[in-house]
Amino acid sequence: MRYRMLGNTGFYVSEICLGTMTFGGKGFFEAVGKVDQKTATSLVARALEAGVNFIDTADVYSEGLAETLLGKALKDIGVKRSDVVVATKVYGRMSPTPNDAGLSRGHIMDAVQASLERLQTDHIDLYQVHAQDLVTPVEDVMESLNDLVRRGLVRYIGVSNWQAWRIMKAQGLADKRGTARFECLQAYYSIAGRDLERDIAPMLADQKMGLMVWSPLAGGILSGKFSRDAEGPDGARRSKFDFPPVDKELAFKLVDAMREIGAGYGVSPARVALAWVLSRPFVTSVITGVKTLEQLNDNLAAADLRLSDVEMARLDDLSALKPEYPGWMVARQNDPRRNPNTK
Repeated sequence: MRYRMLGNTGFYVSEICLGTMTFGGKGFFEAVGKVDQKTATSLVARALEAGVNFIDTADVYSEGLAETLLGKALKDIGVKRSDVVVATKVYGRMSPTPNDAGLSRGHIMDAVQASLERLQTDHIDLYQVHAQDLVTPVEDVMESLNDLVRRGLVRYIGVSNWQAWRIMKAQGLADKRGTARFECLQAYYSIAGRDLERDIAPMLADQKMGLMVWSPLAGGILSGKFSRDAEGPDGARRSKFDFPPVDKELAFKLVDAMREIGAGYGVSPARVALAWVLSRPFVTSVITGVKTLEQLNDNLAAADLRLSDVEMARLDDLSALKPEYPGWMVARQNDPRRNPNTK
């Protein structure tokens, strides 16, 4: 297992991160997975054994049950707290009452205490805002998160599913006030969904922020288990929960190519898809959410797969984004600046 720095912190995390959205199977998340305590503990133990030190969860996953299962698993395994990096998130609705959701100061303060109790720990290594709260000022969100850092309840803060401009606003406020800033972004990215390369990836490089990738297999469609004329295997996530949105025609073309490439290495299309994401220079860690040890072992092995330059170029070309304004104009106008000796 290799480790990469989390943003600009000097703190290292494994390039494979164990996701826990499959833990619990309560409420809405039953469609994602129904991993029980015994299986959750075995998955966490196997991941730690393989060198994974990074585990991601969220308070909203199975209405808090995912955090509870993770907390018990870590306690039962007996891992040293400083040897595991625990990340969780805040925003989702936790009860029908009007203030038990969002990013208000009141909810953040209540939510962090509840997460600490479920996780059976005295601190959260990475606390992430799970979504945009369009009714709470960004200034208030950043002040509340900074207070958690100053109190020692949270080590670092992160953000998920925000636009580049909104993240930059938050970073500017933090810099102006000398408070904690976002160290990483958790975002959707896959070979079938490269949208964040337009604005977000350059912003991450400029701000020295890390990137945690969710759904690197595009909700399972890149696993190779689905066909163009079938829903997929029983219990498959995308058969019940068709998310994230993806160009299925492109996705299946990519699966065909990755299946062919994978055959040369004796590996699954899923492993090729994960290896491609891990090859991107702006990616810090890839979150793998699994239900079985077989899936986990296959995903863990992606860290060891190195595709050739020819294979990478083939996949890059097949999945390339279409030119979009102002990107194509910026490139056109800067070509002479980058190559002053060409006419």
